[in-house]
Amino acid sequence: MFRILIINLGTTSTKVSYYEDELCVLKDNLPHPLEETQKYFNPLDQYEYRKTAIENFLKKNDLRVEQLDAVISRGGNTEPTQSGVYRVTPKMLEQQASGLYGRHAADLGTKIAYEFSTRGPLALTADTPMTDEMEPFARYTGMPPIVRHSRCHALNHKAVAKRFAKDIGKPYEELNMIGVHMGGGTTIVAHKQGRMVDVNGGLEGDGPFATDRSGSVPTGDLARLCFSGEYTFDEVRKMINGEGGMLAHTGELDVKTVEDKAKAGNEKYAEVLGAMAFQTAKEIGARATVLFGKVDAILFTGGISNSEYFVNMIKERVSFIAPIFVYPGEMEMESLANYAYLGLVGKTALLEL
Repeated sequence: MFRILIINLGTTSTKVSYYEDELCVLKDNLPHPLEETQKYFNPLDQYEYRKTAIENFLKKNDLRVEQLDAVISRGGNTEPTQSGVYRVTPKMLEQQASGLYGRHAADLGTKIAYEFSTRGPLALTADTPMTDEMEPFARYTGMPPIVRHSRCHALNHKAVAKRFAKDIGKPYEELNMIGVHMGGGTTIVAHKQGRMVDVNGGLEGDGPFATDRSGSVPTGDLARLCFSGEYTFDEVRKMINGEGGMLAHTGELDVKTVEDKAKAGNEKYAEVLGAMAFQTAKEIGARATVLFGKVDAILFTGGISNSEYFVNMIKERVSFIAPIFVYPGEMEMESLANYAYLGLVGKTALLEL
């Protein structure tokens, strides 16, 4: 029997599960209130804070790191990777720490997994946010030094798309779908016969604005802001990822809170949610053009997909494109557990950067 710990570090929570082979034995969602995480300017500074939360989960459930066979974490920001399961290596951690490829709390997950591996278990990650299957046209910008890369919730996009394919009894490799993951950042993917051929870089703010991401902004105004002398690079980066979007407009990170206030008559909050839905719908329409309008389904997922109010605002604008299916939350924990198990039993290769 293989003992597997799964960790998934998000902006406001750490999800933890313990599996024995393919069976989930324990799971928990460890919340991280905004007033606590905002103490840390850089997400990587939360290392001890997040690791302690995970260690407390293990202690509470009488689990020891030394008894585990693998610790698998949602991956962080590195050079582009292919889909699959990876060993966490010093090279991976070095790239994540550099910040050159972006920053996210998930960067801490692989670092924690690697630290735990010094006590025995394998340290793994899978379908990292940098999983890159984009078509050549999708990489171009009008500035040759700047190339678009795939930066998205690849783990959940792949898991949900494959789940939908299974649900309708068709191979993932035969379907065209638009995946819409709405969380701290929103990433919208064109799945073309088994590959994610186009995606907005929502993990660094590209595309629609989200709960704490700025989304795309007018480039001229952004350039002027950057060179105004009023802000440092790190401060601008925070505006793009961490302190932008809905949070910047309302002071709230929780969509349900903003939704409740909007329903209670707060016109500002209603307008912000409406604008976020408007921009999300525009990005879905863009992905439809990538697929030449031949779309089998639009798949909503991520935490915000639990809000019927918000999802319906988007549906009104995009339902003409294709049938819509909602998979609230995410399937990341199950997907990570499956990857780890397949790697441990030798049914899939363990890759390295």
